[in-house]
Amino acid sequence: AAYKIIEMDERFKFFKPGGCAIDLGSAPGGWAQIAAQRLGTAKDKGFVAAIDIQDMEPIAGVSFMKLDFLDDKAPALVHELAGRRADIVMSDMAAPVTGHRQTDHLRTMALAEAAAWFAFEALKPGGAFCAKVFQGGTSGELLNDLKARFGTVMHMKPKSSRKESVELYVIARDFKG
Repeated sequence: AAYKIIEMDERFKFFKPGGCAIDLGSAPGGWAQIAAQRLGTAKDKGFVAAIDIQDMEPIAGVSFMKLDFLDDKAPALVHELAGRRADIVMSDMAAPVTGHRQTDHLRTMALAEAAAWFAFEALKPGGAFCAKVFQGGTSGELLNDLKARFGTVMHMKPKSSRKESVELYVIARDFKG
């Protein structure tokens, strides 16, 4: 999964040295680790908050919070920890696969929508949002919400995704605040 965020960052330049990133559903930590390297957390410049309901091994330069990001208080807790609003909120979450394609799609879309609403609370103006979605046709409401709040919204399927995979990523940039 780390290859995917690297590829997306090389195209969209999410991580600027000294920036602040929030990784929702962060375990096992690949995306948070890449964010920490690219934001310069080892030099005490950038900040990465990794949030998950599962445990995660410590990663240098990453502040882990064992927390359900759906908790109403979660955005405020992260803001308090970081001391600022985020430049990017990212999510590589997918619901546990049931084997029923439509159910899997709906459950993963629900996670992406919840992540977007978290981002609306946590991002600073000009910030970005990146989340995994599945192809399947029910993303219209999410896209409308994102288009109302961001200057640019698009989809990307990283080259590192398997060809047969239905996963895509929605990228939203220039948060209007």
